[in-house]
Amino acid sequence: MLKLSIISLGLGLALCSNSVLAENSEIDALKRQLAELQKKLTQLEQKEQARAQQEKIAKAEKAEAETKTQVAAAETKPTIKVGGAIRTNYSHTSYDDDNKNRGGDFDFDIFRLNFSGNVGGFGLNAEIRFFDYMTAVKYAYLDYDFAEHWQAQVGMTKVPFGNSPYNSHNWFFNTTYYIGLEDDHDMGVVFKRKVAENWQLDLGFFKNDELGGVDGYVDDRSDRYSYDVVGFRKAGDGVYDDPTQPIGEYNTFVGRYAYHIEHNGGTTEIGVSGLAGGLHDGNDRAGDYNAWALHLNSNIGPWNLQLQHGEYQYDIDDVNRMAVGAYAFYDSIAAEATMSNFNVAYNLPVEFGPITDLQFYNDFGIIYDKSDNTEDTWMNVTGVSLAAGAFFTYVDLVHAKNQPFIGGSIAGDSDESERRFNINFGYYF
Repeated sequence: MLKLSIISLGLGLALCSNSVLAENSEIDALKRQLAELQKKLTQLEQKEQARAQQEKIAKAEKAEAETKTQVAAAETKPTIKVGGAIRTNYSHTSYDDDNKNRGGDFDFDIFRLNFSGNVGGFGLNAEIRFFDYMTAVKYAYLDYDFAEHWQAQVGMTKVPFGNSPYNSHNWFFNTTYYIGLEDDHDMGVVFKRKVAENWQLDLGFFKNDELGGVDGYVDDRSDRYSYDVVGFRKAGDGVYDDPTQPIGEYNTFVGRYAYHIEHNGGTTEIGVSGLAGGLHDGNDRAGDYNAWALHLNSNIGPWNLQLQHGEYQYDIDDVNRMAVGAYAFYDSIAAEATMSNFNVAYNLPVEFGPITDLQFYNDFGIIYDKSDNTEDTWMNVTGVSLAAGAFFTYVDLVHAKNQPFIGGSIAGDSDESERRFNINFGYYF
């Protein structure tokens, strides 16, 4: 009996051992399966992370491409801004008795429109002016930045000569304007090197003046903003007569170099300008012309100083007086002369009602050693300009001798000086 019990106990223990062993084998198998699952899960997570990263990169590249496309579209999409001005003018003069008797005259001056923007990667710039007595385009050209510091301008663009942008501070410009050597615009191409490493350079070629030269398709060659030679005078011709011997500028080369010096309180620009071209009578070359100038434009704190000196010459056989045209009338100048200018201005920020800036100035210019042996031309303008938001006003007191718009002509021969008090009111938009 005891033996049977021992045998039964042994069998039970054997069965238990086999059961435990079986369970251990199953656990090991489960562990292996779990490890395989874990491994596959890790691989799946890595693949998912890689896929997510690829999607992120793809989205970033797509966004960058879309941004570039939008920028390119914005750069090529035509964008034109329109601005302009409306100006009126009050004047009281010494040379017009009727004007004095009325206590001066208040007239409409100008309505103008300005256009600027981008068309197909090119810059567009234009200005048209409407007067009571004429309509004139001041400038109209395309520009393109073809290198880091270089820009090309093609069309009716500014002739780079002398102090820039103006050789003056007042509403009347300076004496150089009335001989076509300040703020002049003609038809051609200009290559402009912007200021870099302290120097700048302008090189230009102008085919003819802004109205197409001597045989341009216009009704009146005096309907223009800037002065140009339109003919020459013979003995007996009146100073203001329509020219009977028409000529026009053509094939003119222009260069302007300026060096910028930085100093305590501001900068000073020192430069030299020159131009040379031909004169055509409609059939043949009638002569040549040239001009040169040395100029300085210095800003020292609130002060601005401008100096300019030069000469011009129109070389036609047996001619010592030229006809010029602008503002719907003809005038005359000596065929050769010397010119000098001295201008000073003081800028003063203020808080006086709507007025935020004042500029006080005195501009002086003289033209002398004339080939027609007439008296010197000189003009002195003392004044102040006022900026008030969209409004800008010039208040000028002018004293001059043989000066256009001040009772005289550059070809005049008067010993008397004249006076004009002038206020020009402008609204700019």
